[in-house]
Amino acid sequence: MQITFKQYIALIPLLFLAFISNAQDNNVTFEMKLSKNKLGLNERLRVDFVMNKDGDDFNPPRFDGFKVVMGPSQSISSSWINGKRSYSKTYSYTLSPTARGKFTIKQASIVISGKTYKSLAKQVEVTAAVDKPNGQRTAADVADDNIHFVAEISNTKPYLNEAITVVYKLYVNPSLNISSPRTIDTPKYNNFWSQDIPIERLKLDSGTYKGEPYNYVILKRVVLYPQKSGKLKIEGFSLDVPVDVPTNRRDFFGRPMYSQANKTVSAGNRTINVKPLPVEGKPASFTGAVGDFDFFVTTTKTHLNAGESLQAKVEINGKGNLKLFEIPKLTVPSSLEVYDPEVNQKVRTTFSGMQGKVSNSYTVVPSFKGKYPLPSIPFSYFNPKTEKYHTLNSEELIVNVLEGPTNTNQTSSSANTPTNSNRQAVVSTGNDFGFIKLKPNLSTIGYKHFLGSTPFYLWLLVPLIFIPVAILFGKKRDAIASDVVGNKVKKANKLAKKYLSNAKKALGNKDEFYIALEKALHNYLKAKLKIETSEFSKDKIASLLSEKKVNDATNESFIALLKNCEMARYSPFSDVQMQEDYTKASDVISIIDKQI
Repeated sequence: MQITFKQYIALIPLLFLAFISNAQDNNVTFEMKLSKNKLGLNERLRVDFVMNKDGDDFNPPRFDGFKVVMGPSQSISSSWINGKRSYSKTYSYTLSPTARGKFTIKQASIVISGKTYKSLAKQVEVTAAVDKPNGQRTAADVADDNIHFVAEISNTKPYLNEAITVVYKLYVNPSLNISSPRTIDTPKYNNFWSQDIPIERLKLDSGTYKGEPYNYVILKRVVLYPQKSGKLKIEGFSLDVPVDVPTNRRDFFGRPMYSQANKTVSAGNRTINVKPLPVEGKPASFTGAVGDFDFFVTTTKTHLNAGESLQAKVEINGKGNLKLFEIPKLTVPSSLEVYDPEVNQKVRTTFSGMQGKVSNSYTVVPSFKGKYPLPSIPFSYFNPKTEKYHTLNSEELIVNVLEGPTNTNQTSSSANTPTNSNRQAVVSTGNDFGFIKLKPNLSTIGYKHFLGSTPFYLWLLVPLIFIPVAILFGKKRDAIASDVVGNKVKKANKLAKKYLSNAKKALGNKDEFYIALEKALHNYLKAKLKIETSEFSKDKIASLLSEKKVNDATNESFIALLKNCEMARYSPFSDVQMQEDYTKASDVISIIDKQI
C-alpha cells in the first residue's frame, strides 16, 4: 500500500509522541533507599523503594534478619514546575532487626510500561543496642556519625630533612549539608620547617571514608621538613562546622526538612617517627643536603687581564631541602682576591616539596699575570629513595691572566741569579794595596761614638716597650678570630644593612624587592638573636622574640613581613604594598633594637 504525502504529514505527530514516549522510558528510575546503613539492635530501619513513573506488580524482597513492623505504605508526589512534570511514587517499609550481624536486603522488582525494573541490593550492619535509639537521636548525634576531619600524611617515617605533605580533608555524608567551616585552633609544627601550599578555591569531590561513599573538601595543604630525629608531634587542627541534618519530616511539596546543628571536628595529634641520617658512609663534605641534586661550578671568563673581574658561581639544583643546607665554598689560590658571595635562590615549594636552584656568586679579581687553577669542589647529599650518600665533584677550572705585573714571590730564584760563565777570576799580585800607608794616632774631626749615646739607649729600649704592646695586640687579634659567633653576627648585621638597602633600590620590582627584604630580615635575626633562622619556623621565631620581651604587636608585624615575603612568590603585590612593607620593616627593626 502506498502512503500519500498527506497521510505522511498526518503521521508525523504520532511518530513524535512515540519518540518522546521511548525517551521517557529510557529515563525510568527505580531504586532502594535506606534511612541508615548501620543501626543498633534496638533501632528501626526505614526502607523506601522509589520510582519516577507509575508501575504495577511490585515485588518486595525478603527482609532476612529483620521483622516488618510497618508497611508497605504507599505515597505519591506529583508536581508541575515551569511546564515540566515531576512524578514520584514510593513504597515504604519500617523494619526491626532480629539479630546482630551484617545482612543484605536483596532486589525488589516492578513492571513499568511493560518492562521489568529491579533495584540494587544493599548491605546493612546491625550492632549492639545503642543508648539513643530511633526517635531520640538529635541532629548533633547524626552529625557526629557522618562528619569526619582527618589529616592525611604522605610519610610517617621520613628521614631527617626529607619532605612530607599533610592534607587536611573534611569528609561529609552526602545526606548532610554544611556551611563554611570556621577555624577554632590551627596546627603548630614545632621542630619542622613548614610551607603552606595555597588552595585557590574550595572544591567538593566524591570519595570514600572507611569504605563508605562520602563527599570531601580539602581545607589545608602543608609541606614539612623535620629538623630533628625521633618522635615529633603534629598538633591538632579544630573546626566548627554548621550542619543541616535531614529529619523524617517533609514539607508541603514532599521535600525533606532539615534540622541545624554545629559540629566541632578535629584532626587529632599525629606522631611522626623521623629517622636520623646514617652515620656509616657519611662523607666529610656533607652539609645537610637531603634530596636529589646536580652540582656545578662555572665562571663567566677564563681569560682576562690583571685588575679585571670575573664571576664564579657555585650552583646546586634539583629537588630537596634547598633552603636548609650550606652551599660548598669556592676555593681559589691566594693570588686571587675573592669577595663575599651573593646568595641567589630560585626555589618554589610544590605539593611534593622544594625544587629549583640555589647558588653563591663570587667576584674574583686577579692581581698578577699567570695561570691559576680553581680546584675541584666536592658536594655530598643523602638521597632518601636510594638511602645512600652521593658525592658530586665539580670540574677543575683554569683562570688565565694574560697581562699584568708578575708576582715576584712566585718567580724562580734561579731566574734572578746571573750565570757564572761570563765571570772573570780575580788574580792577586800581592802589591795591589801597597800604596796605602798607615799613620798611627789619627782621629776624625767632629766624630761622636754611637755606643753609649742617647740614640743608642733609645733604640735599645723602644723595642722592649713595644713587646708587651705586640703581645696584647696578638691576643686581641686571636680572640677576635676565635669568636666565631661574634664574627657571624657582625657579618649578618652587615648583610642585613646591605639587603635592606637593596630592597629600597628594588622598589617596584616585586621579586627582587621581596627576596632582598627576606634576606635582610633573616640576617637581622642572625645578628640580633645569634641564631640560624633557616633552622626555625615562623612559630619558633615568634617564640624567640617573645622570650626576648618583644611586645606582641611588634612580633606579629615581623612575622607578617616574613609571610608577605613568602606570599610574594605566588601573589601580585602593588608598589604601594611594597613601600608599606619597606617602611614597616625599617620601623620594626628600629623598635626591636630598642626592646632587646
